[in-house]
Amino acid sequence: MSVFNRGDEDGLSRGAKAIVALPDRGDGAPRDADARLDEAAGLAGAIGVEVMEKIAFRLRQPKAATLFGSGQVEEIAAQARMAGAELVIVDAALTPIQQRNLEKAFDTKVIDRTGLILEIFGERAATAEGRLQVELAHLDYQQGRLVRSWTHLERQRGGFGFLGGPGETQIEADRRLIRDRMAKLRRELAQVRRTRALHRSRRKRAPWPVIALVGYTNAGKSTLFNRMTGAEVMAENLLFATLDPTMRQITLPGIDKAILSDTVGFVSDLPTQLVAAFRATLEEVTAADLIVHVRDIAHPDSDAQAVDVATVLAELGVTGEAETEKGDEDAPLPVPMLEVWNKIDALDPEAAARVAAEAARRDDVVPLSALTGEGVDALRRLLSERLSEGSRLRAIEVDAGDGQAIAWLHAHGEVIGQSADGDHVRLDVRLSEAEWDRFNARRKAR
Repeated sequence: MSVFNRGDEDGLSRGAKAIVALPDRGDGAPRDADARLDEAAGLAGAIGVEVMEKIAFRLRQPKAATLFGSGQVEEIAAQARMAGAELVIVDAALTPIQQRNLEKAFDTKVIDRTGLILEIFGERAATAEGRLQVELAHLDYQQGRLVRSWTHLERQRGGFGFLGGPGETQIEADRRLIRDRMAKLRRELAQVRRTRALHRSRRKRAPWPVIALVGYTNAGKSTLFNRMTGAEVMAENLLFATLDPTMRQITLPGIDKAILSDTVGFVSDLPTQLVAAFRATLEEVTAADLIVHVRDIAHPDSDAQAVDVATVLAELGVTGEAETEKGDEDAPLPVPMLEVWNKIDALDPEAAARVAAEAARRDDVVPLSALTGEGVDALRRLLSERLSEGSRLRAIEVDAGDGQAIAWLHAHGEVIGQSADGDHVRLDVRLSEAEWDRFNARRKAR
């Protein structure tokens, strides 16, 4: 139920004028009000909405009916009229009642942060799976807002049985239809999840390690992905330019083939509906051998963004901080992680020197520019080192005619020695635990 596609006469379209209102609770949030307003305007711009005005209001006590105080509501309404706005974006979560009351007070459509992000995801989802996930999240969000979305909802349908009775109100019928549709979507996504699990198990048997790029939206993940793979994934200065995960093979020093995965960007206050709906997609991250957290180090809120990413990863169990039931064998294990401090080309010389000095003190950070390519070779070397960590020398005996296995060992390990003994070949190979497990899985699968 998009605010842009409800099918009513006053439905909004791309290019619609809007104002952004931020309720600033002054609660010590890591971002200042200006940065939060800029991000909200960027989210609006991602779906073609033209932001005419951005206003922050200090809230001492949120109002149950309207969130903002009465004087603030009047000021927002006046600003909306002066700007000719068709939409007011409130950069916070609104209850259905607050949303309805504000629409009446402003005489415009109102959308909150959750609804805005859902609009972006609805527009950008390109795969069948992505569209299923977005629709499920949208229905979950909309089912509590039916009271404001349609004018016909107080009509009643006829009752059933001999007595007739008051029947089922239209709003109850619509809610039932939404619940039924959501149940169907969950079944379809459960099948997607099973299919993904099957694909992951096949990849586990395959000889290639998987590297997942994660990070705040617009941190430069897709630009880095394109730089490392030669692909042409959509990479623009736009929030949520990537929604559907993309995988490509890359070559690293000493590693003939690895899989690099580009994933959806995170954002502060990511709607819980989306975290739940996109869990199947984000599980690709939990199955990776190594996670690369891409940060926009030139952004003034880079540290706060990193905290937001860590929070979502913890919810997924990637960092091992999520609560899991005792004995849950399917619970995700912590995944090794590196940080990429991207966009160093956007720093002034003094800031660039500080970043370089701080990165030099850590062994899990690579400063680079995905745009220019500076530092990307250093990242490739570090990825190779991390994927090869824990290597042990192993004596392996294979059939002399099994050229594929011998070639695999040469490609994925460091062959120290090799000798023939009749129908068998003995190889002394330095392999990591992960590569050793892959080799054994490959051997059993044959």
